[in-house]
Amino acid sequence: MKAVGLEEPIFAARGEGAYLEDVEGRRYIDWVLSWGPLIFGHADPETVEAVIAAASEGTTFGTATEREVELAEEIVDAVPSVEMVRLVSSGTEAAMTALRLARAATGRQPFVRFVGGYHGHADPFLSEAGSGVRTLGIQATGEGRVVPYNDLDAVEEAIEGAACVFVEPVAGNMGVVPPADGFLEGLRRLCYASGALLVFDEVITGFRVARGGAQERYGVLPDLTVLGKIVGGGLPLAAFGGPAELMERLAPAGDVYQAGTLSGNPLATAAGLSVLRRLTPEVYEQLERKGRRLDAGLGPFGRFERVGAMATLFVDDYPALFRHLLERGVYFAPSQNEAMFLSTAHGDEEIDRTVDAVAEFFS
Repeated sequence: MKAVGLEEPIFAARGEGAYLEDVEGRRYIDWVLSWGPLIFGHADPETVEAVIAAASEGTTFGTATEREVELAEEIVDAVPSVEMVRLVSSGTEAAMTALRLARAATGRQPFVRFVGGYHGHADPFLSEAGSGVRTLGIQATGEGRVVPYNDLDAVEEAIEGAACVFVEPVAGNMGVVPPADGFLEGLRRLCYASGALLVFDEVITGFRVARGGAQERYGVLPDLTVLGKIVGGGLPLAAFGGPAELMERLAPAGDVYQAGTLSGNPLATAAGLSVLRRLTPEVYEQLERKGRRLDAGLGPFGRFERVGAMATLFVDDYPALFRHLLERGVYFAPSQNEAMFLSTAHGDEEIDRTVDAVAEFFS
């Protein structure tokens, strides 16, 4: 909040659909949606019912459950490049283990990543990262050969001897920045040629820009995929996956260790299944219609970038815009580096009220 000129965060009391209510009783149209997981909005009744039913049977067991397998099957069915899945509890865990797996599979240590990308707060990924690291102005050290996003020439110069290229296929942590024409295809080609693996961080884009994520939308298949947010239905759950020959390197079948006491816990898998099983083509058609309404409404007021159900309005004085909107009951992310997220709960009324509030600021 200090990045937008305020001293205190919103203390949330409850959410319902497209709305967030704070402890003071103020109600906001919520375009943050817990930073992306809530594709059906707050307190989605079917998700809540699934979590309550799962909790009544036990919250954690320390051994396998059927829902872990069922959720893995849903992910494999949806994400084109994934044959096997490992469930974890956070996107950070998924990213750092995918990197460890890529290094083991290739026998290489260096890797390539992009300025402004964010892959969680594990040490290797932090320098020149986007999201909160950039917003707070933190100078963090990290690993990796860090190159500009959408710059294939820079990747070609850096990729020799790399274990992998780690990329958000649609950047979502320096605002929403779509891949340039041919960029993802070029990464795939360079990785094939150099022997590096291509890792898509689809924590944000997975199940949001399409049911199969950015790889479905753009038709480029990575070697490993990192998932989070929507995959857990609003509860702490993430995953990574890829071809069986790679994933079988993970312990206990293989020699790359990963473990987590609460990974794939019964509550999170119940929520994830409830959400993923309802992500039909009709849902994405509905989200796209809402997105087009936002395009038309917000486009005149700055640079508006949208891919599927994620978007950013880039303006010269974002802190002032944020404060103006908050006073009028519209909650954008308190950082120009973050995305706004559409849900099925956002209706024409919420979109039009948001557009009117933005237009008032510029008038």
